[in-house]
Amino acid sequence: MRMTALTKNHDLMLYNRLFRWARPYWPHLVALFLLSLLATPLALLVPLPLKIALDSGLGSKPLPHLIRPFVPTEFRLTPTSALVFAVGLLIAVTILTQIQALALALLKTHTGEKLLLEFRSDLFRQMQRLSLSYHDDKGTAESLYNVQYDAAAIQTIVTERFIPLIGSAFTLLGMLYVTMQIDWQLALIALVISPVLFLISKIYRRRLRRGSREVKKLERSAMGVVQEVLGALRVVKAFGKEEDERGRFVRRSFEGMRARLKLALAEGRYNFLVGLTTAIGTATVLFVGFRQVQSGVITLGDLMLMMGYVTQLYEPLKTMGKNSASLQSYLANIERAFALLDELPEVAEKTNPRPLVRASGKIAFQNVSFRYGQTNLSALNQVSFQADPGMRVGIVGPTGAGKTTLVSLLLRFYDPVEGEVLLDDVDLREYRLADLRNQFALVQQEPVLFSSSLAENIAYARAGASVEEIQAAAKAANAHEFISKLSEGYQTLVGERGMRLSGGERQRISLARAFLKNAPILILDEPTSSVDVRTEGAILDALERLIRGRTTFIIAHRGSTLRWCNALLQIDHGRLVSSTFPGSLETDEQLLTLAPPGLTGKNIRD
Repeated sequence: MRMTALTKNHDLMLYNRLFRWARPYWPHLVALFLLSLLATPLALLVPLPLKIALDSGLGSKPLPHLIRPFVPTEFRLTPTSALVFAVGLLIAVTILTQIQALALALLKTHTGEKLLLEFRSDLFRQMQRLSLSYHDDKGTAESLYNVQYDAAAIQTIVTERFIPLIGSAFTLLGMLYVTMQIDWQLALIALVISPVLFLISKIYRRRLRRGSREVKKLERSAMGVVQEVLGALRVVKAFGKEEDERGRFVRRSFEGMRARLKLALAEGRYNFLVGLTTAIGTATVLFVGFRQVQSGVITLGDLMLMMGYVTQLYEPLKTMGKNSASLQSYLANIERAFALLDELPEVAEKTNPRPLVRASGKIAFQNVSFRYGQTNLSALNQVSFQADPGMRVGIVGPTGAGKTTLVSLLLRFYDPVEGEVLLDDVDLREYRLADLRNQFALVQQEPVLFSSSLAENIAYARAGASVEEIQAAAKAANAHEFISKLSEGYQTLVGERGMRLSGGERQRISLARAFLKNAPILILDEPTSSVDVRTEGAILDALERLIRGRTTFIIAHRGSTLRWCNALLQIDHGRLVSSTFPGSLETDEQLLTLAPPGLTGKNIRD
């Protein structure tokens, strides 16, 4: 009993939140609701032509009370005129019904698409607000499923399930009133099945919700395999693992298919019980009504009219029952979507953050510790150092030592669990996030380009940059020459993740972005580790210009990029094991104690 009450309260809270979110669209929803209500009077008119043809055309009964006020006083009722009137009424009702259905479909589509676009936009914005640790934990497939499938549920719930559900309730009341006017005994007999339908719906609702949750989980898992394989397709092909990955996808998909079949079976049993119950009700009304015709209580036309209304009386009951069942799947989607919206970013902005126009570039770490997720393994442990404006700091150490984590804290991709990171003697958490990140230019080991033109990729660093500014940045990055040789120049599309360009070309576009941004602090994360010697020369030439006058942090395994450094940090297992700052880098031997294995003092200097 307690679980049922909790489920009911949870559903009410979910509906309440859903319609509070949709408040800006209430005028559309009200119009949609009123237009759907027109179906009720039109449905009441559907059986009338048959009754008029039977009772007034073949018999001598007057026209039904329902339509007498709309018939001209000079109209003379004869068998022929009654038949013509019935045919005309049938055509008119059909035309009006089709017009109402068309208008309803157009308004439903318009409202549903606007709701869906807004909801997807909110989810997408929230995904970008959340910290990297959330995405590290959940994975890309989870977010893709949220946007593509979970968001779509709001369109179905509001426009295709909830509004028709309310409309069906009004249709039910209208049909009940009319049938009570014809024969209250038959109306009550027809209505007896309602509690049975309610009980069936209540029993199956919880089962269907649980099944829907399981289906969503397994569908997301299969999507995760696709996303993962496509992101690493070169590795898959290189190791000849196509069939292995196909098998993994099939296994995950088969689990989802089995869950969907189980859910379809539950829905089928539910619909079977609903159909059987309404059939029993219809048969009972027919049996009792036939006896009443035999005893002269009602006419044959009344029975036909009654049976037409009973059929339409059960239609909203079946619609309400089926919508209640199918709603469970969509409510499971909405639960997942709202769970995403409720996630709090670990890197949160203060209520009244401090603005920052342009920093001088002074950076300090004060006893900074950090670990990923719930693990007890520290990525950084009690790291402290200070870099003055314009200083060029090399960061060295073995793979996994914590070098990338250190610069990630600078950009506030994460916040330290202990200690402070200061910019110009102010804790990073005090600044407005957008202002803070505007102080940094990042050049990564694997440059990230978007599937747009070269010009747009360079201008990603600064919105509204002119063509001249974009070209100047490209020239500074030694990228203008190869861009000019392309048939479409700066308008050349680079393909997904820039794969139409070579690694060196992508890196130079990344450098052009950094030049265009003109930030006071520069982060270079092994910028030359994946290019050949010839390309490295062009990149190093550009880098030498880029670092001038900027506080620069260089993560490097190659001595060629450390030659500009006037300070070195050596990190191992998350600890700062050695640091050397200006005035102490006098000999090659001292450099060797900090440089990665395999480097010599000569090739660091040179």
